[in-house]
Amino acid sequence: MKKATEVFGEWAVKGKDKGMEKSHALPVGAMLDFILPKKNNFTFLDLGCGNGWVVRKVAKNPLCSWAVGIDGAEKMISNAKSLSKDIPEYILADIDTFQSVEKYDVIHSMEVLYYLDNPKEVIKKISKDWLKDNGRLIIGIDHYYENLESHSWQEKVGTRMLLLKEEEWLDMFKEAGFKQIESWRANKNSEWEGTLVITGKNS
Repeated sequence: MKKATEVFGEWAVKGKDKGMEKSHALPVGAMLDFILPKKNNFTFLDLGCGNGWVVRKVAKNPLCSWAVGIDGAEKMISNAKSLSKDIPEYILADIDTFQSVEKYDVIHSMEVLYYLDNPKEVIKKISKDWLKDNGRLIIGIDHYYENLESHSWQEKVGTRMLLLKEEEWLDMFKEAGFKQIESWRANKNSEWEGTLVITGKNS
């Protein structure tokens, strides 16, 4: 199987990154409505930013003082930079091994963590090294055990995907030391199990 960064690099070349924005718009909108501060200035990191559409959206928030995106697919980062002339920074890096020199108030990740070699360790690093005190992490996952429709995606997409139960993802947040952990299904309807959303506050 191909590496996820290779697959998504190919998607970026073919313009499929724009389709990702369209399909994820509703759950991401709900996630941002929940997590973005309403009164205080904040910094923001999008983990697995693709073509940067979430970073561009958040950067328009008048309370956002700094928005950054990171992705492991070179072509995705290239597309992000070409579409975001006024965005401060996009980082091309392997998320599994990335070491952040900055800390953020809000870290967001949509449809990324189950592609990583060791998401448990990345979540621990986010809590320990990437988030400010009282900062929040929020993740959105469509490929999870309770969503039966997603079980065939690994074969269809052609890259490794970690299939875990909701409880297993929640345990990762708990083991990383997050507090005020919440989970719910965004955009759920009669035909779709919904995006599994999990968030926690850094202690």
